[in-house]
Amino acid sequence: MTAIVPSRAALGFAAMILASLVAVGARAQDASPWQEDAHSAVRLLAGSRSGAVLLGGIAFQLKPGWHTYWRTPGDSGVPPRFDFSKSDNVEAVTVLWPAPTKFDDGAGGTSLGYHDQVVLPLRIVAKNAEKPVTLRAEINYAVCEKLCIPVQANAELTFNSVASTEDSALFAALDTVPKPANVGDPNPLTIRDVKREGRSEVLVDVVSPDTRQLDLFVEGPTPDWGLPVPKLLEHGPPGVKRFAFALEGVPPGVNPEGAALKLTLVGGDRAYEFNINLD
Repeated sequence: MTAIVPSRAALGFAAMILASLVAVGARAQDASPWQEDAHSAVRLLAGSRSGAVLLGGIAFQLKPGWHTYWRTPGDSGVPPRFDFSKSDNVEAVTVLWPAPTKFDDGAGGTSLGYHDQVVLPLRIVAKNAEKPVTLRAEINYAVCEKLCIPVQANAELTFNSVASTEDSALFAALDTVPKPANVGDPNPLTIRDVKREGRSEVLVDVVSPDTRQLDLFVEGPTPDWGLPVPKLLEHGPPGVKRFAFALEGVPPGVNPEGAALKLTLVGGDRAYEFNINLD
């Protein structure tokens, strides 16, 4: 049996199909294909093209129960590594890191990273704003449940869109990146003071607007520093929550006096990053 479709309806249906194909094509241009393994998948995202500085992203999807790591993995783990050197018309790429979550590392310690899904925003500087930009990334990361499995993926994406379909996802990811702050800033959530306790311990006093869950992370000036995750003390001065961490994991032969440390404070949906010098 042959159905006869009125010409006006047929034209409308054809227009709908064409619009769907155009939308699918636009999405395909703004994201590279997923590179999948047994427990995770990764791809590149492209934001709107405007000027010499572009916004992109690396999107991870992780199977339930599996996680990957932050730029500093904590007491154990392997941070992701990215190589963009084979890109075309790219001067520099800066990876921006959303605030991490804490995990039990299975050995009595704490690891830092992400589960389910995360987008790492990328700040991409083009060599020539008038020429095409193609980002090529070699991505090395670990996915972990009880055991960790190394993953290597390669992804490629050209930035074409004046208005990208991935802009909302990229701006949402940017909102999860800790904001720069200074010790003593009048934010509702802030670090009030950082001080040494003897030669081997550092105390960090935090002000919080409520009883929300607080996390504090510390990083040394170079990746070979392995400072422990600060612990919230049960008893602190009135009006503050006090964290403490030992000056352990300092590279051999390095004097920590005056070292540049990075403190990341996370409370609820707010996160701030503080750069300090260890007095």
